[in-house]
Amino acid sequence: MMFITLDGIDGGGKSTQLAMLSQWLESQGFNVANFRDPGTTPLGNAVREILLHREDIPLANTTEMLLYMAARAQLVAENIRPSIEQGNIVLCDRFLLANVVYQGSAGGGDVEALWQVGRIATGGCMPDVTIVLDIDPAQASQRIQRGQDRLEKRGIEYFHRVRQGFLDQLPRCGGVTGIVDADRAVDVVHKDIVGIVAQAIQG
Repeated sequence: MMFITLDGIDGGGKSTQLAMLSQWLESQGFNVANFRDPGTTPLGNAVREILLHREDIPLANTTEMLLYMAARAQLVAENIRPSIEQGNIVLCDRFLLANVVYQGSAGGGDVEALWQVGRIATGGCMPDVTIVLDIDPAQASQRIQRGQDRLEKRGIEYFHRVRQGFLDQLPRCGGVTGIVDADRAVDVVHKDIVGIVAQAIQG
């Protein structure tokens, strides 16, 4: 029925906002399916572990990119496309945009190639709505209460490039796109997200 993704650097509140959005959509009478990329599927969870936590396994930038693509291809085939066909609103924590930004804009990979490979991996299944939660990287890092994963250890300059990459590449996602200031009260951020989603649902 509709495919919605939230993205942005870690610490922007994606998990909280996805949960709140899911509850709001269900209160409006919609059936909602929630996923995360990478993750959700057995393959996706295994790949996520390698990508973020198995620092004993060296990863070239191209290898890293292709692992994300493989996890996403499986997620689309196993979960996202069937859920859309069943009439659900699909919510996903990250999608192709993140891959383009982290491995391309910030990581030095070929951005055009990433978009091309991504469209092959997803079989053309792209979000109807993509919302980026925008926050200063220094502020975001203060919000993270767990240990840092492989990506988060790349330093503040890397995440400044990530932030700018999200702003630069978002217009290429197609569909409805929006940038929401995440450095505000949770309820205020939620209200802005609901406004974007409600407008998209109404057409």
